[in-house]
Amino acid sequence: MLDNVKVKKIYDEIMDRIQNIQIACFGGMDKPLFLISEQYPGLWLEHTYDSIMLAKLFPKYTEIAENTVNLFLDRQKEDGQLPFGVIDPNKRPDWALDEDMVGFSQIQECVSFFRLALMVYEMNPQRAFLERLYEAGKKWDNWLRTYRMTTKRGLIEMFCGFDTGHDNSGRLEGMSCPGNYTLNGHRQNASVLPPDDGITPILAVDMNCNFYGDEMALAKMARLLGKEDEAENWEKSAKEIKKKIFEHCFDEEDAFFYDVDRCGNKRKYKSSTILHLFLERVLDKKEDARLIERVYREHLKNPEEFWTAYPFPSMAINDPSVKNHAEENCWGWHVQATIVLRGTLWMDYYGWSEDFDYVCRQWLKAWVDHFDESKIGQEIDPITGVPTTCSQWYSSCMMDYVYTVKRLGLLD
Repeated sequence: MLDNVKVKKIYDEIMDRIQNIQIACFGGMDKPLFLISEQYPGLWLEHTYDSIMLAKLFPKYTEIAENTVNLFLDRQKEDGQLPFGVIDPNKRPDWALDEDMVGFSQIQECVSFFRLALMVYEMNPQRAFLERLYEAGKKWDNWLRTYRMTTKRGLIEMFCGFDTGHDNSGRLEGMSCPGNYTLNGHRQNASVLPPDDGITPILAVDMNCNFYGDEMALAKMARLLGKEDEAENWEKSAKEIKKKIFEHCFDEEDAFFYDVDRCGNKRKYKSSTILHLFLERVLDKKEDARLIERVYREHLKNPEEFWTAYPFPSMAINDPSVKNHAEENCWGWHVQATIVLRGTLWMDYYGWSEDFDYVCRQWLKAWVDHFDESKIGQEIDPITGVPTTCSQWYSSCMMDYVYTVKRLGLLD
């Protein structure tokens, strides 16, 4: 049983932290943002959803979500490349990335950025903003197709481990650059293929689900802008991405989707990348109903794989690679706050609301049990629920906590 007095006390402390510390301006800027944590000295592209969830729960913060999207759009290169992160010079000036505190050394989109941006538009519909999103989205799509389809298999490729944001995951084994590609002390642009390792470039399941999500978002934007022909073209293109994901990554016998190396070999790591088929709604509720049921039953709801005491681990707990998992910041074992938060984008949609209640309740329980020793951090152990010390006061986890308290009616 949850101690509701303690639940409320932690909730109040989180809200105070958000309002007085974590909503702040970068050095030299005048537009407030929702910062990730002290450990992450800026904003990463994949954390756009944190500000969106904040705005969904508290509409007065819609401006924060808009500022976040614009932070990245303002720094998009002319060739279409988006930065994976922007550093706050107030926090860590020594963390200079590639160009003027902006990072271009990996993709690390993690959730379809233009799907998220469309959510922000829907909160405050402004045609000029939508037009900007659409043009930026087209340029990003073109950049991915120009620089990340080197093997011409119809899908984009992972060059380095940080492309996925899955630090220390077993799925990165054997890659010459499990982080990013650094040469002579300098991070290389994400368009540059790292040294030969025999397996890279890799067709990554999650990256291509995000690619699909971006094109479906562009289709919706085109339709909202009255560009029906373009909308149909984007939908057709997205369907082709889905077809290629099945063609290259799907293993019928295992009912699982795996990354594929440059020679066409499936890299059989049972990673949480499988969640992206649902997260980006690549799997259609009607067309893929049987497969959805099978994947959920055999993998996601399987206590030997992903349905642990605290779901969902970043790697199935019976995958051989978990024997070597890192103690923290590890996508090869721990349940990540971002995994739980992104559950809001798919579990209710596919009809698993009761299961999501359980996921949320267990996440909340872990932090109520361990709040005094580890303040609202990045990840927990999937078996024990014990947090690591990684990135305390983490924006995704704070949003998980606040969302769960509201979802389960624990403030009533």
